[in-house]
Amino acid sequence: MTVQIGVALHKEYTLFEDPLYLPVWVGAALRGKAPEGWQRDDKGENISEKNPGYCELTAHYWLWKHSGADGIGLCHYRRYFSTRRLGPREKRVLTLAQAQVLLGDADALLPKKRHYWIETNESHYIHAHRAEDLAACRRAVAAVGGGAYLAAFDTVMRRRSGHRFNMLVMRRSLFCAYSEWLFSVLAETERELEGAGRGTPRVYGFLAERLLDVWLEVNRPRVKELPVMNLESQHWPKKIAAFLKRKLRAGR
Repeated sequence: MTVQIGVALHKEYTLFEDPLYLPVWVGAALRGKAPEGWQRDDKGENISEKNPGYCELTAHYWLWKHSGADGIGLCHYRRYFSTRRLGPREKRVLTLAQAQVLLGDADALLPKKRHYWIETNESHYIHAHRAEDLAACRRAVAAVGGGAYLAAFDTVMRRRSGHRFNMLVMRRSLFCAYSEWLFSVLAETERELEGAGRGTPRVYGFLAERLLDVWLEVNRPRVKELPVMNLESQHWPKKIAAFLKRKLRAGR
């Protein structure tokens, strides 16, 4: 089985050297020359110019349209799938050999769920972003997928956990099926938001993080969850302070 994970990058960064990973220069149509050996996301069929709103999803789209691997995935320059939580970084990052074994028993590899405990997926999104964006996305889900997907959307929004980061590895057929649905929903959402002049930076990337679980709820692939290894500081005090500030503002 061939497996390829695109690493979304918007700046030069030290990469793990393993045949599993393909560095993808996102927003290449807007950024100019890519570092030598890196794949530009504006070659062939692409949405590279939409990177300000779609974030790492421009790499996802390029992989969907151009990768010929049996298993296709996406991670970030600072976030990788890991096989264990402890040990040297170079020994923890997912390798091609490990991915091939894992996909032998699973249809998809996903990051371990993030738990909110005191918030639902819906309330967390609304406190961190804009309620009208999520409402537009819900209408798009109904328009594209019909009743089953709308019911799944509402179920997922009531939960207090979810898969984040737009990180995934899927068998090719599933990756293509998910991508077809995802970008159809986002395009429909974009038509409403941009048509009303309400588009904001990164909005479609944020929405996609919530849409993955909606698709999983309907299609039910065999999933294996993996830890995520972050190569940079998480700035937890800053994140916690921002969370509390949003909660206080919402309670007024």
